[in-house]
Amino acid sequence: MISVVIPAKDETGNIGNLVKEIAAALEGQSDFEVVVVDDGSTDATGREVLQAAADCGCNASVVRHRKSTGQSTAVHSGVLHAKGDWIVTLDADGQNDPADIPAMIAIARTITNPHFCIAGYRKNRKDTAWKRFQSRVANRIRDALLHDGVPDTGCGLKLFPRETFLRLPHFNHMHRYLPALIRRLGGEIRISEVNHRDRGAGVSKYNAWNRAWVGIVDLLGVMWLIRRGKIAEVERVDGYNHP
Repeated sequence: MISVVIPAKDETGNIGNLVKEIAAALEGQSDFEVVVVDDGSTDATGREVLQAAADCGCNASVVRHRKSTGQSTAVHSGVLHAKGDWIVTLDADGQNDPADIPAMIAIARTITNPHFCIAGYRKNRKDTAWKRFQSRVANRIRDALLHDGVPDTGCGLKLFPRETFLRLPHFNHMHRYLPALIRRLGGEIRISEVNHRDRGAGVSKYNAWNRAWVGIVDLLGVMWLIRRGKIAEVERVDGYNHP
């Protein structure tokens, strides 16, 4: 079963269409549910989710935060409430295309490693030149220091096992470092090229300060975690059962 987890704040005008697109993309592909984490919205985001789910006949739930806690905490809250074996995350603004999810599921079905991450790569981004420049710089610095092999860690569209996610350390902005953290577990990382679209309504919650510069502390923290982490290779398990 697939749980599509979407962190959302004030996304009326985007979130309803997104739920319907998810239902259309996954119909006949797999059992699925949509879990939207309403991260302290002041609009009708939650109501729009449930109305869209009723219109297209899919299972959906809204996890309502009393106040905004940020994207990583919202993702964590959504995964905790999810029922699926695999988690798909994507942004609520409609820039990620749900039509790309089936291809990611197909890749996941070929992987034998219990820990993995399919990371979306927005090769042709629909952002401003300034935002694309920021992302290129941030991605190059991150890859040089973490060696996670992911060209676009800021893409919200990812697929990973729920059990794998729950083994990861939880901290603010950790959603940007999922491939590196999963690789730290000995997991396999795959890249899937995905579509990128213009935002349908509203404005972005990020700017140059909260997207790039505050990530320096997080990057240093993840480097520390990777260097301190050890993977145990179990040779065998011996036991005795008393007759």
